[in-house]
Amino acid sequence: MIQKNLALVSGANGHLGNNLVRLLVEKGIPVRATVRNINNKTPFAGLDCEVLQADITDKSSFVKALQGVETFYSVGASFKLWAKDPQKEIYDVNIQGTRNTIEAAAEAGVKRIVYVSSIAALDYTKLPAKESNGYNPDRRDMYYNSKNDGEKIAFELAQKLGIELVSVMPSAMIGSEAFLPLNVSYGVLKLILNKEIPVDTKITLNWIDVKDVAEGCYLAAHKGRAGERYILANEKCMTITDTTMLANSLYPELKIKIPGSVPKFILFLIAGIMEFSAKIKKIPPVLTRKDIAMFSGLQQNFDISKARKELGFNPKSPEQAVKEALDYLMKHQNLLK
Repeated sequence: MIQKNLALVSGANGHLGNNLVRLLVEKGIPVRATVRNINNKTPFAGLDCEVLQADITDKSSFVKALQGVETFYSVGASFKLWAKDPQKEIYDVNIQGTRNTIEAAAEAGVKRIVYVSSIAALDYTKLPAKESNGYNPDRRDMYYNSKNDGEKIAFELAQKLGIELVSVMPSAMIGSEAFLPLNVSYGVLKLILNKEIPVDTKITLNWIDVKDVAEGCYLAAHKGRAGERYILANEKCMTITDTTMLANSLYPELKIKIPGSVPKFILFLIAGIMEFSAKIKKIPPVLTRKDIAMFSGLQQNFDISKARKELGFNPKSPEQAVKEALDYLMKHQNLLK
């Protein structure tokens, strides 16, 4: 039997998932939070919510977890741009996870799903990019591929199974509550503060405060139209170098060096060396040749008028989001280690 207003958030110990749980609890909504590792309960300290173990690769675990749930916030996914086996560790996990959780939601009688996709599922060839542009034609990255294909599958399954589904597409989420390991976006700010960005990569990011994305997810659940997608981002992007300059102006005592510009072939050379070094150390590389090929010079500007008009989405500026996120990291030095 459906419990009135009961919401389930998957991936609830992740950056967005945990901040979404906090928002829903603040709004007085009963929340069930699912995590893959039930022993990791630190992110839920002091939060009035139910925490259950469920894995997106295990459909039966979600059939159980979704019993009685009215709204399912499908946040849980493999969010990384590098893996030893990208097909298996990123693409297959996200695609199968999408199928499993939506089928489980239908079996459990869930009324509505807010599916967290990504701006990676947008076509950037016409700027500012908007929802109607369609899907990203660039197939060089397994995470991007998983978001493009996953969202298509989500809509197809929801229609077939008779369940309302709204897709939201966040950009680079930073700020607010965070726990190690930091997500990819927050990790860039960590690199800046730790002075680990040696050169200007010409890579841009569309910064968005994670609390604004959490609010956007909630608004999508209540105001979003089933079968529609909504961009949860800012209108303008910032280069990593501009972000570094902002950090330097805020914390001059750190004496953060502004990355210098180098020819693109040098960037590829540096990225290749980083990949080789990371392989030896068995850690993810800070920069890859694929990153340079795909993202150097890519503009990530968006038309968010649809989310503004239909959802009431109103994010703080990217500069303000960066300032608050840097301040959070500076106050939580353990996250910079």
